[in-house]
Amino acid sequence: MGIDAAEFDYIVIGAGSAGCVLANRLSTNPASRVCLIEAGGSDDRTRVRVPAGILSLYGNPNFDYGYKSVPQPLLNNRRIPVNRGKLLGGSSSINSMVYIRGAAQDYDEWAALGCAGWSYAGILPVFKRLERNLLSQNPAYHGFDGELLVDNPRDPNDVSRLWVEAGRGMGLPENRDFNADSQLGLGIYNVTQNKGERFSAYTAFVRPVLGRPNLQVLSGVEVLDVVVESGRVAGVNVIRDGVAQRLACRAEVVLSAGAIGSPRILLASGIGPAEELKAAGIEPVMNVPGVGKNLRDHVDGMITVRSNSTRTLGLSIANLPAMLAAPFQYFARRKGMLTTNYVEAGGFAKTKYAGSIPDVQFHFVPGYRSHRGRLVEYGHGYAVHTCVLRPGSVGEITLERDGTRRNVLIDHRFFSDERDALILVEGIKLARSILASPAFGGIRGPEILPGPDVVTDDEILAYLRAEALTVYHPVGTAKMGNDTMAVVDPAGLKVRGFDNLRIADASIMPTLIGGNTNAPSMMIGEKAATAMLS
Repeated sequence: MGIDAAEFDYIVIGAGSAGCVLANRLSTNPASRVCLIEAGGSDDRTRVRVPAGILSLYGNPNFDYGYKSVPQPLLNNRRIPVNRGKLLGGSSSINSMVYIRGAAQDYDEWAALGCAGWSYAGILPVFKRLERNLLSQNPAYHGFDGELLVDNPRDPNDVSRLWVEAGRGMGLPENRDFNADSQLGLGIYNVTQNKGERFSAYTAFVRPVLGRPNLQVLSGVEVLDVVVESGRVAGVNVIRDGVAQRLACRAEVVLSAGAIGSPRILLASGIGPAEELKAAGIEPVMNVPGVGKNLRDHVDGMITVRSNSTRTLGLSIANLPAMLAAPFQYFARRKGMLTTNYVEAGGFAKTKYAGSIPDVQFHFVPGYRSHRGRLVEYGHGYAVHTCVLRPGSVGEITLERDGTRRNVLIDHRFFSDERDALILVEGIKLARSILASPAFGGIRGPEILPGPDVVTDDEILAYLRAEALTVYHPVGTAKMGNDTMAVVDPAGLKVRGFDNLRIADASIMPTLIGGNTNAPSMMIGEKAATAMLS
């Protein structure tokens, strides 16, 4: 059936981390016709499957929306890249594959904010149900029968192990499981991979069930808005192959387009702050003041060190034999440098501002980077990213007033809470002290960023204003809760004022969790599906 004539029971907008889980679960009932819509194209590309292919995905318009923020006044008026996956699997198909859930206290805070059922005790069984852990980790925290494969990097770089050794030397324990009882320490990250290949949400939850006759996956289809008739969502307006069409919905529409896409669709549909909608020339359909508000993300700074060691990843004449051998190693044995996700190791630590749990996260890169915008460079070295886990700075997403309803203005307002800057300065100092460990003595060269002349707190802060970016973890723009700025209810994630419109993605997070957001987004998709099917 052509989609111009199609009618579905459920329409899921966005084939990302949460949307793929939803499509799988909703289509288990053969009587329910389910449509999963993705604006991007196929994920069936070698560069997507091979972990090291990530270098060719970020910023590539074939796979990445390539958003940029509005100028950030406290970051020297720079526009900050906001990479979001635009293909089947969404950002789970272009991310670094790191599997982190966040701290138990993050979810207990959600419950304390009025989100009943979202405490750590409530969500841990959901995480376990999704997971198929390949590492025999503690069954109190891990699942072994789910669809999502979780493993260690196939062939970690030796220099990543130096990072862990360096932490031990300064009192940071080796942490072999950041998803157990404590995040504190340094270690090799769990990743969503299968035998050295990326294992995205689409690979885990949708590809195995494509044979279900009641599930239709539409890629390359852009959703313009949802259709509201008599107070209910009746369908969605889309563009496919340049042609505007409407898909009808008998039961429910679920927005899983992410923390940028979901509020954009709501606002374009007239669902949001009424006065702002009027100012943008959009007739309000439902006044929901919190749509687009509460944007939070992990602000991040980087340290880079040069090295002459070819143990580190890099392009060089000396490393040419290893580079030439890499494809053969990977495709024959799933070994070698192409297995890297570039952030194989990392960890969590406390600055002097921390409470009972870590307030900064590290992503260690066993390769040279002189600038975040240059993904492939000549030479060798290593780097560490440091981010603020629970930022106080809160921004917003609004529609650009260009008459199209398709473009957004992203304003993180980074460092608007001064404490974020103070924590990040301390995090950079802590990362520097780890890199100064004797463990790196045999390969250490000069520090390139921030550089040896950047010493005082004020100098580090000036460096961060000039160079800090994000770790691409936007959340919160359609938060759940019971207050006046809540967009969805915690019980079923229904949009305020509607009984058949839900949101299931990172935009519903009331606060930012302490860690990577891919795994929590899948958990949100599972929770939403359970609510819809109960």
